[in-house]
This record gives sequence, structure tokens and C-alpha cells, in this order.
Amino acid sequence: MTLKDVVIASRALGRRPGYTVTAVLTIALGIGASTAIFSVTNAVLLRPLPYKDSARLVIAGMDLRKRNVHNLPFSNADFIDLREGTKDFFSDMAGVFTGRMVVPREDGTPEQIRYAVATTNFFDVMGGKIVLGRNFTALDGTPQPQAPNNGASANGVSAPPTRLPNIAILSYEYFRRRYGGNTAVLGHNMTIPGRPGPLIAGVLAPWFRLYFPPDADVEPAPDIWIANRLDYDSANRNDFSIRPIGRLRDGVSLRSAEGAAEGVAAQARQTFSIDQTAGYYITMEPMQQHLVTEVRPALMALMGSAVFLLLIACANVANLLLVRSSLREQEFSVRAAMGANRFRLITPVLLEAVLLAAMGTVAGLGLAWAGIVELRVLAPANLPRLEDIHIDGFVLAYNVAAGLAAAAIFGILPALRASRPSLMNVLRGTSRTSGLGSGAFLRNLVIMAEVALSFVLLIGSGLMFRSFLKLQRIDPGFDTHNLLTFQLQGGRINQNKPEERAAFIRVVEERLRSLPGVEGVTGSFPFPLTGGFSPIRWGTEDAARDPNRFQATDFQIVLPGYFETMRTPLLAGRTFTEDDNLPGRTDVIVDESLAGKAFPGQSAIGKHIFIRIRTPEAERVQIIGVVAHQRFNSLAVAGREQIYFTDAFLGSGVIQSWAIRTQADAAQYQKQVRAVIKAVDPQLLVTDMETAESVVYESQASTRFSLLLITVFAVIAATLAGIGLYGVVSTSVRHRTSEIGVRMALGAERSDILHQIILQGLRLSAVGIAIGLILSLILGRVISAMLVGVKPADFPTFIAITIGFVAISALASWLPARRASIIDPARALREQ
Repeated sequence: MTLKDVVIASRALGRRPGYTVTAVLTIALGIGASTAIFSVTNAVLLRPLPYKDSARLVIAGMDLRKRNVHNLPFSNADFIDLREGTKDFFSDMAGVFTGRMVVPREDGTPEQIRYAVATTNFFDVMGGKIVLGRNFTALDGTPQPQAPNNGASANGVSAPPTRLPNIAILSYEYFRRRYGGNTAVLGHNMTIPGRPGPLIAGVLAPWFRLYFPPDADVEPAPDIWIANRLDYDSANRNDFSIRPIGRLRDGVSLRSAEGAAEGVAAQARQTFSIDQTAGYYITMEPMQQHLVTEVRPALMALMGSAVFLLLIACANVANLLLVRSSLREQEFSVRAAMGANRFRLITPVLLEAVLLAAMGTVAGLGLAWAGIVELRVLAPANLPRLEDIHIDGFVLAYNVAAGLAAAAIFGILPALRASRPSLMNVLRGTSRTSGLGSGAFLRNLVIMAEVALSFVLLIGSGLMFRSFLKLQRIDPGFDTHNLLTFQLQGGRINQNKPEERAAFIRVVEERLRSLPGVEGVTGSFPFPLTGGFSPIRWGTEDAARDPNRFQATDFQIVLPGYFETMRTPLLAGRTFTEDDNLPGRTDVIVDESLAGKAFPGQSAIGKHIFIRIRTPEAERVQIIGVVAHQRFNSLAVAGREQIYFTDAFLGSGVIQSWAIRTQADAAQYQKQVRAVIKAVDPQLLVTDMETAESVVYESQASTRFSLLLITVFAVIAATLAGIGLYGVVSTSVRHRTSEIGVRMALGAERSDILHQIILQGLRLSAVGIAIGLILSLILGRVISAMLVGVKPADFPTFIAITIGFVAISALASWLPARRASIIDPARALREQ
């Protein structure tokens, strides 16, 4: 193979621009799509986390198996037990939790920032670098001193202990945004209303992120990091907040660490009755694996779809090359007769394949770049490491490898075909299309594979579409129309006394309700479909006698009027009134799921259950109402049963999420709401304002993203399969032109010719569809985790896609069949 061969192959492609452009675009589509999806797979699944020796980082989670609760954060006491009990297996273990708070800017306006509370060894464990100031020290984590039980000053009044200052490290981005990079802030306190702000000790290196799955409710980019001074007191075992991250010692396996963690959990179950009755266990998982557990099935399905599309594109180009090789069979036969060996025979075909693949690879890279830009816009916001999706060296390597693989896939069959020319067939042939007949079997084989792969993609798209329709019909448990939601943080809502907070909340309610067109106002914590829910335990009288009978339930704090404003159906009893929203009241409302579990076949109204939320011990509350079940965390999953408390039950001021019901489009009230809130308290910050319909729309983002991509791939694949089938049938018609002319001259009807050729295409499609059906049943389990209310072997989907694909096949076959049916017999015989 020489440069001269390359030049000859290039000129040959240049002489057939239509063929070349078609082949290059086809390959570019396949390679571009697979490269774009691989860039997502690479960023999310393959690229190591940006931490020091990230492969040895392990996330610990708490399971309460008897209550079907998984991946809880740890209490302070449980965290320290785990750290001390596994120190022979981990070189160190850190912990972190995050949240949001409101602080004033330089001009006094409120700003919401994200904070993280971390153990003082956190950046040492993770490899975070401090670029200004200093890192945390062990002294920064000294617990706050407790008030002495019998200590008193000279006048007999207990002297409150002096509180230690909180120590903070700023993110680089917040340091630049808030302080303009002024290093003079180091060693000074931040300004936080109502309490001393933390002392700024240092600044973190740029772009440090926390990578946790969405359901962990961990802020990915905290603005400030505060050293954890919380006391690791055994009395705090019911306060779950800390996410532990450990670094395995060299030579220690994850299995060994899991064994040590199980020993810690077993000791806790033996020592503390609450751990025994809850079924407390500790899970260990590599940090990167923990991050992608939820999204891996969807990404693997998308990657598989992109690879299928690439294979279909290769099959299409292979058929183009097979036709071209068949047309050149006389040339190959002559060259073979003159002594050319097999290598010299296959060289032109392979070179054409390589050149087509090279051009397709370059064009595919451009399509991938454009696709990545769109993917970052369309991808759900909770997709981990979304900001890391780009073309890097690894993605480039994949792009080149895909091009080489494509050249091999669509070049090898035509090359093998060219290496064995049939001299006798060529010598017998008298027409310029005589070579087309000998490669028919290979072309048919390729098109059947193409149809099978396309059918699998269409089935996947159909299942996702059916799932999406099911998702649209799910009742979230409240009316989303004309409902505006937002959060209020900071300001006087954080006053010290509960009665002051309650009074302020009433003022906010009254001002919002006074807006023209507002039908209802309410507040809650949290808000449905926005996450942030955590379980508490509940049980009946049986559980009070036997703690093993306690179960888990999600809870929500609401204002009176919540169910009326949300239009959540009341099924029995009554809803909360203002009299219920007073300190000391112990009335609750439960959903139909909890009522059915607690009192099957009975009315739950007036009955009592036991719950634990305010005190370490369970307390008795009375059910005054039963409402319809709301979807708290996801439309796709019903979730746990639910219990509702008034705001005063936990001391007033707990609520953060608000909603107003309007007569007209709720989105039009955004400016008015902000104006009202600013008039009530300029330091009160309005965040996350959106309509409830937008909340529901965002909750479907993952399903919509997968559906969109698989559907695009399926449509392209079906189009390519249809074009490929058209090409095969058209080639057959060209080969049989003389035969068709003779048959028509002898009296064959045009309809007979039409039906026969269409039947030929349908037979090829039928074999491909049959293979595709089998593959779809096997591969359906891959996307089962992405489906909602639809089985992988959904009968209506399979029937609809089969009928649709048969229609595509019929159309692709009808076009060349129609051309054949109008052939002039005399002209066909002269041309042959």
C-alpha cells in the first residue's frame, strides 16, 4: 500500500460525490452521536473524581432495614463510633453536611449562600488545597463548652460559658464574588445578622466540589466551609446529618472495611435499643460508584443506543460499498486474471473505507461538539458532574477508535467480496449490472442486521414514550394549575422567640392574601417534589409495647389552609385550623397510606399513634384528618406514607416553602409577590420562585432527557434502515431489469411486478424484525429501571412498533417497486 494507492482511492471517491457525501454523512451521524454520549459517560462514569487518590475514597451510609430506610446520614455519635471502630482500616475519616443561609452583602441587601459544616480533617482526606490563609486545625473543631450543672457566679446566677468562635474557609469563587479577592478579610469575622459570624481563616482552591447523588441533598458547591464544633454526644443519636467519607489504608480491601463497619453497627445494636429495633446497619461504597448508582442504568442504555446507531450507520455504508464492489467485479476479475494477489485486490476497497471513515470521524467530531453543547442544556440539573462534560483526550481517543472500528466493520465484507471475484460469472454476464447479483446474499444479510438493530432502538423509544405518558397521568396529590411556589429565608422569620416568628408569618400570609386574584396562601417544609424529606418513626399502640413494630414515615410541616390551597383531597375528618397551630397541640393529619396501614378497615379519625420527632422518646398524637397521598420526592415513585404537623408543633418558623393559589396564570404574580415580601421585610430573601407546573416538569427531567435522546437515535436509525432497505431492493431491481422486461413482454401485469418486489423487501424486514424482537426482549431488562408503569415486554408497544416498522419497510420497498413496474420492456431489453 503506497501513497499512490491513497491518491487513486481519493480520486475514485471524488468522481462519485453523491456516493461519498452520503457515506460520510451516514458515518458522521453514527460517530457523532456515540462520541457525544460517550463524553457524558466519560464525565459521569469513567473519569476519576477530582480528589486525592479518589479510588480509595469510600462513602458510608446508614440503613434502618426494619423500617425500609436506606442511605441516611449519620448522627454525631454514630459517626465517631464508626471513625474510631474502623481506624485500623481507614487512614482517616471525615464528615460533612451542607445547607443554605442568608447573609447581607456590602450594600445591606440579602444574599443566599451555601454552607458546609465539615470535620477539621476534611480537606486533608479529600486533598482540597488552601490557596490563602490556613487550613482547619484540630483546635478549630473543639466542641463548644457546656453550661455547668452546678456552676454559679458570686450572685448565685449560673454563668453562661464563653462560646468559641466558628472558623470558616471560603470557596475561591465566593471569596472573589463577595470580597473581590481582598486578602484583608482573612482573620476577620463574616457579617451575619443576629449572631457572631464565623472567623475567616483561609480560602480554598478554585472549583472544589462535593459529589454526592441527588437524593443525598448535599450542596455541590458550598460558598463557605465551617469547622464542625458539634459535640459527639451519645444523646444525639437521633439527629442525622453527617455524611462520612473514609480513605482506605493501602492494602486494605473494601470488604475488610465493610466487616469492621458491621462490627461497629452490631455493637450499636447491642448497646442501644433504638438501633436494635430499627435494624441499624452500615453500608460502604466507593465514592464514585455511590455517585452514579442511580444514573448508571440510564447512561448505559443511552450509550448502548448510540453504539447501535453507529452499527446501523456502518451497515448502511457497508451496503454502499458492497454495491460499489459488485459493480467493479469485472475490474477485479480482470486484475485477478492478470496476476493481482488478494492484497492488491482488497487494497482499493479498504482504502476507500478508511478514507470514508476518516472523513466521517472528523465530521462526527464536529457533530459531537455541537451535540455536547445541546446535551449540557437539555440534561437534567441533577445529572452528576454536568459541568465536566466536554471533549478531552479520552473522548478524542474514543472518536478515533470509533472511526477505525467503523472502517473495519463496513470495510471488511466488501473487501472480502472483492478478494474473491468470480471470473466465470463476469465472462458470462453481458450487462453492466451483471455483477450486482453475486453480492446479493451479503447485502441481504447486512440489511437484516440493520433492521434488527433499528427495531431494538424503536422498541426502546416506544417503551420510554409509554413510560413518559404514564408519568404525565400520575396525580401528584395536589392541583398544579395556577399555583406559584417560592422560598423565604432570612429576615425576621428567623427571630429568636417562637411567638414572634408566628406573628411575622401571619403578617406575610395576610399581605400575600391581600393581592388581587389570590385565592389562597400557605407555607410548608419541605414542598412536594422538591426533595429534602427525611423519615421519622411512627407506630400504633402495639409499637408502644414492642418498639420493633415502629415504621418509617415522611413528615411535612404545614400552615393551616395548606390542603385547601394545594387542593389536596380531604378523605376523612378535617384539616388544620388556626386553633391547631398553637404550642402544645398534638393533633396530626395523615395520608391514606398511613391510615390504611395503621387501622386497616377502620376509620383513623380520633385514633392515636406514636411518633418520634421532638423528643428521643415516642409521644402520643391524635389523628384529626386523612388526606390523599402526595408525591413527595418523585412522580415515578409513590414513596412512603406521610404525616403532617402544624408549624407550631416544632416551635413556629420552621416553614420555608410558600405557595399562593391564583385565579389567573400564577407566573404573572412573581413581581407582585417580590414587592410584597420586600415591603414586609427588606432582609427577607425570595428564592426558587416557580410555578408548581414547572416543579412537576423539572421532576420529569431525567425521563424526558432519556426519552428525547433514545427517540432521536431511533428515528435516525429507522430512517437509515429504510434507506438501506430501499438501496438493497433498488439494487435488486437494477440487477433484474432484463428479467422484469422479459416478464412484462410476455404479459406479466404491472401489479404482479409491484407486489413481488415489495414482498421481497418485506421478507428481509420480517427476518430482521424477528431478530429484533428477540433482542428487544433480552435487552429490555437494561432499561427496566428507567420505566414507570410499563413492563419491558409491553405488548401494545411491541405491536405498535412492529406495525410501524412494517409500514416503513413497505414504503422503502414500494419506491423501487413502482419504478420497476413502469419499466418499458423494449427499452429494458435494449439496455441489457
